[in-house]
Amino acid sequence: MGSTPHGHPRTTTSRLGDVNERTDRHDDRRTGRPPAAPRPRRPARALFWRLFVINGLVFTAGTLVLALSPATVSSPVLLTEIPVLTVGLALIITANALLIRRSLAPLDALTTLMRRVDLLRAGDRLTDSGNGDLAQLIGTFNEMLERLEAERSASSAHALAAQEGERRRIARELHDEIGQSLTVALLELKRVVDRAPEELRGELCSAQETVRASLDEVRQVARRLRPGVLDDLGLHSALSALGSDFSQASGIRITRDVDPRLPALSEEVELVLYRIAQEGLTNVARHSRARQVELSLTEEDGRLILRIADDGCGGAQTEGAGIRGMRERALLIGARLTVDSPPGGGTDVRLVVPPGSTSPPVSTSPPVSSSRPVSSSPHTW
Repeated sequence: MGSTPHGHPRTTTSRLGDVNERTDRHDDRRTGRPPAAPRPRRPARALFWRLFVINGLVFTAGTLVLALSPATVSSPVLLTEIPVLTVGLALIITANALLIRRSLAPLDALTTLMRRVDLLRAGDRLTDSGNGDLAQLIGTFNEMLERLEAERSASSAHALAAQEGERRRIARELHDEIGQSLTVALLELKRVVDRAPEELRGELCSAQETVRASLDEVRQVARRLRPGVLDDLGLHSALSALGSDFSQASGIRITRDVDPRLPALSEEVELVLYRIAQEGLTNVARHSRARQVELSLTEEDGRLILRIADDGCGGAQTEGAGIRGMRERALLIGARLTVDSPPGGGTDVRLVVPPGSTSPPVSTSPPVSSSRPVSSSPHTW
């Protein structure tokens, strides 16, 4: 290292770079931040150079063919030489088009996937076909999908957890506050009816029946908001009671097939299965014009399969809030929901829960859900 006329040391650019690099590494160690990753290769530049090389190779090959072959071109061009030039130009253009098409082919698949991607339908991914130029773009897009699906699943979990908490609170208030108030009013009316003169008893009895009907409606709303039978008796009994209530309210005949030997499930999985079955039956009653519906929950090869199938009109072309809500719930447990609704062929809703998505309940008390028999008569909560 030399010195300047003023006696200061002369530092070269490379030495300054080394010092800065060591300083950056020291700062990273001191602050705990990981060292900066190398700058990734930009797909646009890679694609540009590939197309540039392709065109260069094609025209170089054409030049070599003209230079080494016995073919010659006169000036001006003779009529007999036009076919040779036309064929050569066509070959060059064709080769260039094929090579460029091969390079850009993954973009078509990527565009198609981007148009149909739905964060509620997990699993759509674009596989790398071996084209190195677009591999980074494809990988980045797949990583983006994974991040978005994870964020959507997390936000859905928080939203649905808040929704269930609010349902539980409203159901408790309906039962404890409004339900108790109506019960007291009903008892007071009974005392008044017993003491009232004969000419007023008819009107008082009518008011008494109105209050009793309101109390029953409040209890039904509270049960729909938070199914106590799911907490008390488990999924098997809850689905059986749900089917009985549905058949009684809608007049649609229901066939239930709930496997009594289901494995122990977590509370989250049980709640998702119950809510999807509840929403599926609600859609049947509202839209299908069905006469019969089948509700089944079985286990096949470690997978749980929930199925709601009706013999209604079918033909559901667009998904409403109900189906999308079912898909959001399915994402919470890593399940896959499919809806098959051909025109005139009924609707078949199927939820498949993979083996790894279920776990035993946290509670150490013995489960009472799967083995307890349920009467086939309509169940009243």
